[in-house]
Amino acid sequence: METRTEFFNIYNHGFIRIAVGVPEVRVADPVYNAAQTVELMRQAAEQHTVLTVFPELGLSSYTCEDLFHQQALLEASGAALQTVCDASQAWSMVSVVGLPLEIDQQLFNCAAVIRQGRILGVVPKTFLPGYREFYEVRQFAPAANAHRDTVSLCGQHDIPFGEKLLFHIDGAPPWTFFVEICEDLWVPIPPSSFAALAGATVLLNLSASNVTIAKDAYRHSLVSNQSARCLAAYLYTAAGAGESTTDLAWDGHALVYENGSLLAESERFKPASQLITADLDIERLIQERLRMNTFGQSIQLYRHELTAFRHIDVPLVTPTADRIMPDRIYDRFPYVPSDPSQRNSRCYEAYNIQVQGLAKRLQSATIDKVVIGVSGGLDSTHALIVSARAMDLLGYPRTHILAYTMPGFATSDRTLANAHALMRAIGCRAQELDIRPSCEQMLRDLGHPYANGEPVYDVTFENVQAGERTSHLFRLANHHQALVVGTGDLSELALGWCTYGVGDHMAHYSVNASVPKTLIQFLIRWVADTGQLGPKASAVLRDIVATEFSPELVPGDARGNQPSQKTEDVVGPYELQDFNVYYTTRLGYTPAKIAFLAYHCWRDRHLGRWPDIPEDQRQQYTIGEIKRWLSVFAWRFFKISQFKRSCIPNAPKVGSGGSLSPRGDYRAPSDSEATVWLQQLERIPDHDPECSIIG
Repeated sequence: METRTEFFNIYNHGFIRIAVGVPEVRVADPVYNAAQTVELMRQAAEQHTVLTVFPELGLSSYTCEDLFHQQALLEASGAALQTVCDASQAWSMVSVVGLPLEIDQQLFNCAAVIRQGRILGVVPKTFLPGYREFYEVRQFAPAANAHRDTVSLCGQHDIPFGEKLLFHIDGAPPWTFFVEICEDLWVPIPPSSFAALAGATVLLNLSASNVTIAKDAYRHSLVSNQSARCLAAYLYTAAGAGESTTDLAWDGHALVYENGSLLAESERFKPASQLITADLDIERLIQERLRMNTFGQSIQLYRHELTAFRHIDVPLVTPTADRIMPDRIYDRFPYVPSDPSQRNSRCYEAYNIQVQGLAKRLQSATIDKVVIGVSGGLDSTHALIVSARAMDLLGYPRTHILAYTMPGFATSDRTLANAHALMRAIGCRAQELDIRPSCEQMLRDLGHPYANGEPVYDVTFENVQAGERTSHLFRLANHHQALVVGTGDLSELALGWCTYGVGDHMAHYSVNASVPKTLIQFLIRWVADTGQLGPKASAVLRDIVATEFSPELVPGDARGNQPSQKTEDVVGPYELQDFNVYYTTRLGYTPAKIAFLAYHCWRDRHLGRWPDIPEDQRQQYTIGEIKRWLSVFAWRFFKISQFKRSCIPNAPKVGSGGSLSPRGDYRAPSDSEATVWLQQLERIPDHDPECSIIG
């Protein structure tokens, strides 16, 4: 397939780009204010936005006080609206500006929604504050006072007017926005709550909001929580430079949140106009609402209130530039925050969730010992550390951990040495059991060619070793009245990279089943970096993290004790596959969208944020490589692996996007097809774009 430039455009993957403007104003100078607003509109258009919002009463300025009762100011504000309307004809985007409007001998604090010279609707403020420093009820009337539902402005007639207007854009996917003004967000039930239930996915707030100490944190809390509760994006803009400081001050605080996550924030106290942009994932918001069935139940509960909303169709044309990559930051490792403080917190929580799960199972089973196989690889290392902490929590000695390393036909010197060193560092009861004699006996019983000296290393040869290890562990658990701790992780379950019924698939309790490979790497590195097991153990842990992934089942060197297998040559790089797992299971994205985001994150090792990974280990991938391994993922995840996940042992759910247990989170038929996901791969080009990328 040839390179297709339309693939590299956010608007073809369920995103929209929006802007929030904070223009410098002059008090009671609508001509100047309109000019500043238009300039920010021009900048927003250059950045391929489809929606731009400005502060409350921005055309007149908010701090006019009793000047709002001056006819000259009201007429000048109307003329400023006309100026903005005329300028908007040059761009396709929607702009929302604030101004005072006299309607039926009452003055309303309004937001005007404009596109290409047309006023699509006017929204009056619902709640007017009259407490502390606010005196809006002195000048303005609340929305409830209005007794008409259309107005005439700027030579245009029958413009929808009211506080319950929904503006709908029939895009791909379709989206709807709603406008409220400042204090409307501060009340117990903001109007935007009902608007979200009525279908709005993007909520706008034209605010003035003077600044006092720590008020910015309160704004963050309000906007974040409202966007999260409404499963929506929330755009907030406060008045900035130029507002009167007679009694108050202004910081020009603009925020963009999506489902509780901050996407963009302005520079507070900036002495000039500024514009922030953000890319909203409309598709994600729709997916979240589909999943959270209580959102739909709320719609049913408030269905009578929702009938009052009016819907206005907006004929918006999305930008068609060949290549518009996301502005927003995505972590290459969605399970591992790149911010060190967040990463430490995540590691702490992950460990303690796993420790709590195992400790409770031991208590309920009245068992005080565990049996675990230690290979010297990542997963068994992490499970062993979790087991040690569970013993500490329960007050049992670590010698109650019966740890066995069981070398087979391809166990490497490096992993065997690390297994012994790790067991010594933990202080568990350690033993080495050579499984080769019992494996050879089974291969003879099967009549396998290897028993006759032939170098046949097929799946039977591999699984005999996996089965023997599991058989030993379970019989050892019987013998010592212990519980077998599983070591298999989320990444292996997603890819079906485990032997059914034995090996990493089976245990009495599986502590890692909800933890992906990339997070396990960082959990172990965190234990090493914080010195929790001492300096000698830290050195061993770092070497384990640096060891190449291999099941160590097929011998590869002349001595027969070095593996020839490299897991990632078969299933793909775990860093890519964990990316695929997250966006498939947590958000339900299409393969094309996952590839688009993966390319955004992984196309250049020098771009974006990295967690603590040495520079020489930082990888980058072309769109062709991403497509190749995504194809492997789609086939393995949707077609051939679900039957293994349908019967996994008990395991605690660790992350919001991190459980494939049919009891903990993910339920799917074991005999489904992968056709629709594989067909989606046809949308993905084989080659990177040749020209520069806008982003």
